[in-house]
Amino acid sequence: MSEAVLHRWTASDGVELAYHEMGEGRPVILLHGLFSDANMNWIKFGHAARISGEGFRVIMPDHRAHGQSGKPHGAEHYPKGILARDLRELVAHLGLTEFDLGGFSLGARTTVEAVGEGLRPRRAILGGAGLEGLRNWKRRKTFFLETIALFDKVQRGDPHWLSIQFMKSQKVDRVAAGNLLETFEDAFMQWLDAFTMPTLVVCGSEDHDNGSAEELANVLPNAEFREVPGTHMSSVTKPQFGEAIASFLSAA
Repeated sequence: MSEAVLHRWTASDGVELAYHEMGEGRPVILLHGLFSDANMNWIKFGHAARISGEGFRVIMPDHRAHGQSGKPHGAEHYPKGILARDLRELVAHLGLTEFDLGGFSLGARTTVEAVGEGLRPRRAILGGAGLEGLRNWKRRKTFFLETIALFDKVQRGDPHWLSIQFMKSQKVDRVAAGNLLETFEDAFMQWLDAFTMPTLVVCGSEDHDNGSAEELANVLPNAEFREVPGTHMSSVTKPQFGEAIASFLSAA
């Protein structure tokens, strides 16, 4: 298996950001979920290797405030829509004209925003995402801001407990993460109309964190739904998750 290579680049506001790369061929950009990073969602459990094995150049950014990317604390580095802006700038930085694009959870939401605002991948992947989660992102945002506020206060059994344990394991910078959370708004439903490209909606059988993924697939113009085993936290660790993406992309 080839190893992922770490690269660094500088966004237009001067923040140094990181992306990981594996394989050669048609580019596919994969975006990770909240409090996670490219290694946790795409590299560690073999998904990037599985996808690159089909002849793809897998490009996996770490969002700002995550992973190997910069974690500035100044509010000026967190305008509305910053993750979609970072994505557009990375595409320009790499000189990509034809590419596939997808993400898991927050990465899927960022994909929806970027495509809705004009980015045009050949194929799209929305993982761990449901229609209600996109329509009512503020509910999720509030939950995670509460998680940060309660970081040192809750006991096992509290609804925020598992998220706090994951944040601790990922050594999340809570100030930067809180600033980033404030940049999210509910997805504009007209953004979904832009998904005229073939789109894969892939979600765990027990993942109800963001509403119904099948419902999301049904409202998109050109989507197919694939169910894989697991909850929101565990589905992205299962080999079936990467397999679904690899088979979807290689069928193009």
